[in-house]
Amino acid sequence: MKRCGSLYPAIIDFENLLASAYRARRGKRYRRDVAAFHFDLEPELLTLREELATRTYQPGAYRAFYINDPKRRLISAAPYRDRVVHHALCRIIEPIFERGFVHDSYANRVGKGTHAALDRATHFARRYRYALKCDIEKYFPTIDHAILLDRIARKIKCRDTLWLIDRIVANSNPQEEVARYFPGDDLFTPGERRRGIPIGNLTSQFFANVYLDGLDHFIQESLGQPAYVRFADDFAIFAERREALRSLLPELQDYLDGLRLRLHPAKCHIVPVRDGVPFLGWQVFPDHRRLRRRTGVRFQRKLRELTRGHATGRIPLDRVRASVMSWIGHLKHGDTHGLRRKLLGAAVFRPARIQGE
Repeated sequence: MKRCGSLYPAIIDFENLLASAYRARRGKRYRRDVAAFHFDLEPELLTLREELATRTYQPGAYRAFYINDPKRRLISAAPYRDRVVHHALCRIIEPIFERGFVHDSYANRVGKGTHAALDRATHFARRYRYALKCDIEKYFPTIDHAILLDRIARKIKCRDTLWLIDRIVANSNPQEEVARYFPGDDLFTPGERRRGIPIGNLTSQFFANVYLDGLDHFIQESLGQPAYVRFADDFAIFAERREALRSLLPELQDYLDGLRLRLHPAKCHIVPVRDGVPFLGWQVFPDHRRLRRRTGVRFQRKLRELTRGHATGRIPLDRVRASVMSWIGHLKHGDTHGLRRKLLGAAVFRPARIQGE
């Protein structure tokens, strides 16, 4: 396997940092920290470049908060200048790894995404009778730092680049505590290994694909299962026989033991495709898709929040419109015409009343 070196000069090149700053700003230009950074953009980037060049760069503290969408998750927001570094790093190293990724990995890749993954799942549902739907339990909180860095070092030999990656990974804030034992562990092993990367980082999304790339190749090549689709830690394998899929489960877990990961015991099951395959918030059938109930409930809740926010003047109409249109675009990828009419027909967006009127 050829390893790539001499990457760091391209990462810290001023033009790369400048392009990364504009990319990191997308959709966030009116936030205070973003505006402040771009107000003195050139001095900020020159200072950042000097820190990177002298290896004195130290990532800042995360701003952590929880969301319930659909389950409780810890989201960690890095300081804006760190997000610029994340973009600068990924702009250079992502193409190196992209060439080796399998076609059927769809999360956080150019030209892929949720809807392409759903289309691929539908394609397989039309050709096979059964699907093994799997989920990795607490994926981001259990990613092992040493294993991740080893997998990255298999493709990259540039010491400075590896130093920067190590610094970003080591600065991961504490994630959900998960103590697990795997073959070969002693009593103290779970406490001795650093694990968990923050949901919310661009680098974390990229690292998550690198971490499971070996699983993709194992399933398609070693297990001989071409009808496979993965989005982050959610994946499905399609086959003609239920027994063939059932026999894969111990082999999958054996492979994941080497990554110190576990299949989710409540979310791994074999289903006939005629009954619908639960995938990415949808029930995928051979000839149509239905929105899963909890996804519809989330949309309904979001719609109520937008209605109240606009009525109190907290959410401007253009943001309401963008959010609703985004949801409509997503819902159009399934049989949701009646649902859209029901929910949107009942929504009324009234502007905030001015005091004294």
